[in-house]
Amino acid sequence: MRPHSAATLPCLLEAASAMLRPAVLGLSLWAVLHLGTGAPLCLSQQLRMKGDYVLGGLFPLGEAEEAGLGSRTRPSSPVCTRFSSNGLLWALAMKMAVEEINNRSDLLPGLRLGHDLFDTCSEPVVAMKPSLMFLAKADSRDIAAYCNYTQYQPRVLAVIGPHSSELAVVTGKFFGFFLMPQVSYGASMELLSARETFPSFFRTVPSDRVQLTAAAELLQEFGWNWVAALGSDDEYGRQGLSIFSALAAARGICIAHEGLVPLPRANSPLLGKVQEVLHQVNQSSVQVVLLFASARAAHALFSYSISSKLSRKVWVASEAWLTSDLVMGLPGMAQVGTVLGFLQRGAQLHKFSQYVKTRLALAADPAFCAALGEREQGLEEDVVGRRCPQCDCITLQNVSAGLNHHQTFSVYAAVYSVAQALHNTLHCNASGCPVQEPVKPWQLLDNMYNLTFHAGGLTLRFNSNGNVDMEYDLKLWVWQGPVPELHNVGRFNGSLWIDSLKIRWHTSNNQKPVSQCSRQCQEGQVRRVKGFHSCCYDCVDCKAGSYRKSPDDLACTFCSQDEWSPERSTRCFRRRLRFLAWGEPAVLLLLLLFGLALGLVLAALGLFIRHRDSPLVQASGGPLACFGLVCLGLVCISVLLFPGQPSPARCLAQQPSSHLPLTGCLSTFILQAAEIFMESELPLSWADRLSGCLRGPWAWLVVLLAMLVEAALCAWYLVAFPPEVVTDWRMLPTEALVHCRARSWVSFGLVHATNATLAFLCFLGTFLVQSRPGRYNRARGLTFAMLAYFITWVSFVPLLANVQVVFRPAVQMGALLLCVLGILAAFHLPRCYLLVRQPELNTPEFFLGRGPGDARDRNDGHTGNQGKHE
Repeated sequence: MRPHSAATLPCLLEAASAMLRPAVLGLSLWAVLHLGTGAPLCLSQQLRMKGDYVLGGLFPLGEAEEAGLGSRTRPSSPVCTRFSSNGLLWALAMKMAVEEINNRSDLLPGLRLGHDLFDTCSEPVVAMKPSLMFLAKADSRDIAAYCNYTQYQPRVLAVIGPHSSELAVVTGKFFGFFLMPQVSYGASMELLSARETFPSFFRTVPSDRVQLTAAAELLQEFGWNWVAALGSDDEYGRQGLSIFSALAAARGICIAHEGLVPLPRANSPLLGKVQEVLHQVNQSSVQVVLLFASARAAHALFSYSISSKLSRKVWVASEAWLTSDLVMGLPGMAQVGTVLGFLQRGAQLHKFSQYVKTRLALAADPAFCAALGEREQGLEEDVVGRRCPQCDCITLQNVSAGLNHHQTFSVYAAVYSVAQALHNTLHCNASGCPVQEPVKPWQLLDNMYNLTFHAGGLTLRFNSNGNVDMEYDLKLWVWQGPVPELHNVGRFNGSLWIDSLKIRWHTSNNQKPVSQCSRQCQEGQVRRVKGFHSCCYDCVDCKAGSYRKSPDDLACTFCSQDEWSPERSTRCFRRRLRFLAWGEPAVLLLLLLFGLALGLVLAALGLFIRHRDSPLVQASGGPLACFGLVCLGLVCISVLLFPGQPSPARCLAQQPSSHLPLTGCLSTFILQAAEIFMESELPLSWADRLSGCLRGPWAWLVVLLAMLVEAALCAWYLVAFPPEVVTDWRMLPTEALVHCRARSWVSFGLVHATNATLAFLCFLGTFLVQSRPGRYNRARGLTFAMLAYFITWVSFVPLLANVQVVFRPAVQMGALLLCVLGILAAFHLPRCYLLVRQPELNTPEFFLGRGPGDARDRNDGHTGNQGKHE
């Protein structure tokens, strides 16, 4: 620790200040009257104060002339002639923070902080000289060259500032070499977060990425996806545009034009470049412009825009020019349109206004100024001259507009961050600071990383990149005088909230401006991009089977196979399973037909069993006729396997269960057809001999053989080409068709081959047979029964091939039932009619041909045939 004698003069100075505080009101009145006479102040002398540890400060107290900077041929100091009231207020905010800390007992007890504040003129050339001064050895103006600067003790422990990113990029690398902590209160460029390049840089404002993220979300919130992006032609503007381009692309915002606004410099064709930029913006027909630029570049842009009377637009401002007096005070600025921008939200420094008044009052006191000049004369005065000559010629009215500037708190917080880090480095407690050795800047830096500190009632923390997380207020320019007022219309703290009712737009009827290249697509439409910008597109309808997943989709999304969608849909619907259900009208009609057929079969079977010994039943086959009716009944029952949801067992059982009993029925008919053929076409001796083989056990053997052949074909069909349950997702537009699919239509046809052969042989055996007079024509019934069979199944083939798959089971049901009804109508029902209505014809002579003249008629007929052959 330094000897306390080094702090004697500051102590005396502060004691004098304390004695003057009771007379502040009187001094203020006297100062106003005194300043009105044009007498100079000594405010510039208050920019230096000695202490145990001194903090350097870089503030834009003035601005250099562009002509002076552009015409430099020697490394001399530029002259800063213009005055910046904000820069002076920020310097006073640092001074107030230092004095508050010195008066506190819980922060750095027993130590006093000093400050050394310099003007940067907002130019890197000017800022370098005080930066060199800060790094000079303590109590000297020399910077020595060493191999190792570990033990090097510069004049200041840390630096507060500068205010702009352009200056911070220059000074940050310079201070970073010496690992001197630097805390900026306004440099927001994202580049400064790079720890490899700027290891000792910190800031009490968020980086530009946070501000630009808020701006991108603002555009997205209002639906502005067709915008222009302009930046100042410097590192600040170029990097800001680069970050915004990436953020906009991620949010579907298209940049119609991106350009750089040149900074005003001497002997540069500024007007032509600005004119070109604005011409391109107007040509792109955008209604919203993001201007991420310094105040000087924004001033140049709006100066030409106002003079050229360009159309009004929405301007999304960067923090650099949103509160700039240079831009806000530009004549005609109210005609540019609506100005929105984000400002960092900090704590209110309620004592700051009174503190500024007190400092101005003291600066107007000759006695105070004389004592101050003797005690605070620094070594650098003969090098840098007076620190701020313009500061000695101001009044309270000159600075009153900036007393509530949002960046004032950032300066205040920056001082407290360094003080807290020093407090931690010295291991200070309520009784004092145990560490006696002077702290080096690199030692302080080690405690700055991830530091948590308090300022103005807020708790802040440096993250790993040296940034702090703070909220932003969305500000709107509202014109109620020559200079706009900033009204709060929203906030951003990671998510955006906007009070749209408070926003006054520049459009007629206060309607929100629309800035889109193409209209919003309607529901169920996607964008087909035309050109290079994704925001310029045609709207295309999504076809059936596809849908629009999100409003930003460029292509329709297809539904999965178990889903469907109509045209212009925004979602898919679950497909309903479709099969031949029991409740469908076609099935109900077929069930009525099934009941009719089964009822007739049972009625015929009952009559045949009751009259089983009658000649009619015996002529129809006797037990074989009853067996044939039972088989027809089984065919009817088999149709019940076709309705309902298909299953593997149903699919396997459908064909065998229907065709095998049909084979049993037709095999009984073939026996009768053969008997009729032999009786009519063969000699009696042959006919009697062969007919005996068609009755009794031999007849049942024929039936069994026929059914075994059909069973073998069915088994081969089920083993080699088993039908399977399939779900067809594409055949029906909104349903999933579940059906039994035949793997081979050839094998399916072979299953019908046995029945078709039996029916064909039966038809041949009865077609040309003539009945004898006075006897029942048994051949006619069989002929028409086989015709019914062929008509049914020949019609079945084209109908099955052309009907929709969902109705194929109904076609098979109908074919089986019609086949049964045809056989019943042609063969069994006429016999039932005779049994019921004409029982007198149920005689052996009428049906069996066993009357007295039967043998004679057969022989005569045979002899006649021989005569014909002879």
